[in-house]
Amino acid sequence: GRASPPLAALSQVLRLERSRRTGIVFPLQKLERYLAPGTDAARFRLFQPGLAALQRAEALFRSDRGHPIDYVSSAVRMDHAPPPALPEVCFIGRSNVGKSSLIRALFSLALEVEVRVSKTPGHTKKMNFFKVGKYFTLVDMPGYGYRAPQDFVEMVEAYLQERRNLKRTFLLVDGVVGLQKTDNIAVEMLEEFGIPYVMVLTKIDRASRGVLLKNVLEIQEFVKENTQGCFPQLFLVSSVEFSGVHLLRCFVAHVTGNLPTVEAS
Repeated sequence: GRASPPLAALSQVLRLERSRRTGIVFPLQKLERYLAPGTDAARFRLFQPGLAALQRAEALFRSDRGHPIDYVSSAVRMDHAPPPALPEVCFIGRSNVGKSSLIRALFSLALEVEVRVSKTPGHTKKMNFFKVGKYFTLVDMPGYGYRAPQDFVEMVEAYLQERRNLKRTFLLVDGVVGLQKTDNIAVEMLEEFGIPYVMVLTKIDRASRGVLLKNVLEIQEFVKENTQGCFPQLFLVSSVEFSGVHLLRCFVAHVTGNLPTVEAS
């Protein structure tokens, strides 16, 4: 069988020296050191779980006989979607933002879960549902922009408006290029429907520190000025180096109601 990649598990990260460990678990904090003096850093530390919460979240993403993690089904229309029995989160983003790679990184401790990652952008043409035991469902949505499926808007709008069990939408933005026009359209849609969402910056291993900090500050300003439904803290991730993946697992566990509130404060 396959082995989990290095650093997919917290136990491996905890063996690293301290500054590298912080950089992997809290990549935003690592960036915070390079802010100009006097910059308000409150938005860098809104969600700062302790080790117990991170471990509890990781346990949810680790499958075993009593806690299976399964691909459930795919749907192109809402009447094909599985019943909305569990709390749900969905991941949306531009076609080549690295969405399937991130979902594969989140599920990297459940080796039987197949998340297909294609070399060609726009591979996901359907809504793909993954069930995490009896706790929550995670949905991989088709990408927008380049090579989006023709009925993308109808599919995604219907899902966002009708899915009563949807707890949070994760809007993925490329950490190298920052917010694009197509991302703004997604933001407008989420704002219009009053859907709570959070922005995740992907591919941070490919961005220089300067570019990443510039994009983070610009997007934080955009969120502050132009949004009401967006969580004020950005999440930074690298599916290659596992930076931010442990924290994102924890946030997913938190918003689906699977972490004691105290731990997630």
